[in-house]
Amino acid sequence: LNINRDEFDRSKLSKIYRQLAKKHHPDRVKDQAEAEARFRVIATAYETLKDDQTRSDYDYYLDHPEERFYNYYQYYRRRMVPKVDVRLVILGTILSISLFQYFSAKQKYSEAIAYAMTVGKFRNMAINAGVERGVLEIDSKGKLKKIKGQNNEDIIKSIIEENMDVRGGYKKESVYDTLLWHCIAFPYVAFCYICWYSKWVLKYWIKREEYDDEAKLHLIRKYLGVSQNQFNCMSEDEHEDMLARELWIQDNFRKWKAEKDAEEQEKLIQSGRYKRYKRFMKNNASTISFLDED
Repeated sequence: LNINRDEFDRSKLSKIYRQLAKKHHPDRVKDQAEAEARFRVIATAYETLKDDQTRSDYDYYLDHPEERFYNYYQYYRRRMVPKVDVRLVILGTILSISLFQYFSAKQKYSEAIAYAMTVGKFRNMAINAGVERGVLEIDSKGKLKKIKGQNNEDIIKSIIEENMDVRGGYKKESVYDTLLWHCIAFPYVAFCYICWYSKWVLKYWIKREEYDDEAKLHLIRKYLGVSQNQFNCMSEDEHEDMLARELWIQDNFRKWKAEKDAEEQEKLIQSGRYKRYKRFMKNNASTISFLDED
């Protein structure tokens, strides 16, 4: 392009390129093969200099021609790597996962409510509550009256939703359970955890104070290996029983866990499915053979 490196002016680059492109365009020159080659060189020079990053790489190449492989790497890195902002890719991925989590939780919650509407206990409780509120009516045959402009099933569903406490994997959808919210709240959560852990060390390791109920339940949950949500799904009676058995003491917990495992094993042995399995293995053991390699 006949541009001096020290006198490079970005504003004049396009003008110089258009003049040279017009002059060396293949349609204006008799020797088209040579003109096409020259035109490609001019276009490549323009594309190289108009971008700040590629121009910087080109300047480095001129100053350090001996660094051959590094210059090749920079050249192909610019050409092959898509020019996409990684931050946008990460944000898009987080948003996609969060939307999937939210609508998946919404679907599961709808399934839980739909199942509850088929259970006689919950359905009857909802109907009784609706009758007491005056939003549902019972006819002389003990059936729900059909009122114009009113959907009885929707009313029953809303009453069940009001009174049911769905926890675990089928709980009501919330933005607070999505990856996006966890990413936003991570600094605060990390700070709270550091503060909590520091207090724990100071209170129970250094000062050797007695565990309060909250600390005892935390240790029990830790020994059980369950999440906070799973532990919260347990009843208050179960928590009280664990505290009464002093399960925050590891030896007590091990004995209690061994007893529980033995009870579960006994129930399994007594179950019909396990007995059928044992009979099957006893009757069909002789039909199972293994081929020995010579």
